[in-house]
Amino acid sequence: MKPTSHRFNYNVFMFYIDLDEIESLSKKLFFFSHNKFNFFSFRDNEHLQLPIENPDKSKTTKQHILNYLEQNDIKTVPTKIMLLTNLNVLGYNFNPVSFYYCFDKKNEPICCIAEVSNTFKEMKPYLLTNENLNIDIFHLNTEKYFYVSPFMDHDANFDFTLSVPGKKLNNRIDTFKEGERIFISTLTGVQKPITNLNLLWYSIRFPFITLKIITLIHWNAMLLWFKKVPYHKKSEKSHLQKEVFRKYKND
Repeated sequence: MKPTSHRFNYNVFMFYIDLDEIESLSKKLFFFSHNKFNFFSFRDNEHLQLPIENPDKSKTTKQHILNYLEQNDIKTVPTKIMLLTNLNVLGYNFNPVSFYYCFDKKNEPICCIAEVSNTFKEMKPYLLTNENLNIDIFHLNTEKYFYVSPFMDHDANFDFTLSVPGKKLNNRIDTFKEGERIFISTLTGVQKPITNLNLLWYSIRFPFITLKIITLIHWNAMLLWFKKVPYHKKSEKSHLQKEVFRKYKND
């Protein structure tokens, strides 16, 4: 990280689920529910909802994603949408980023949506189309237009390099300022089946994973503050915060 050296490496786990199989998973898995309290729960209202000003909460996440793709001129309607995300754990969730991978009837990738969130409960989607696809890697460098961290300048770019998940995952989101890479973040993993036994094991190995994530975010923020990294207020440069969902009302 620039202008000050700062590194961290943590073990976490995420769920890679077919949006069409959420209901069946909730019936099959003891520790998993849909829009209900459980150790792990998928909740539609924790993800992208349209329209941006007055979200329709009666629709499922898949319906909202399909509407979003239509609004962004994606002509091919996906037959399968896979979501890589953190689930709600015992009533609490925080997703720094989720990824929607959309596939056609031949199981070929159409596009990917990176759903980035901040600690103000705001959310911004970034669309990577097949124009950004090379074999099974999506790549896009785009203006950030979103407030993610007080230790990152508003006027910066996100650089997404996102692999289509297989047995392994290798995603990277870097931040560029005036053409220079100032922050590197990577997410790697190995796919495991979603079973009752695995859910039990991961709940023991990574207890309260979503609470751990938000705690580590604030811990690293404190370390950066002690290192005297320049602090950027959210209220600064509001013109560089565009198309934000669940806009923070006190901004």
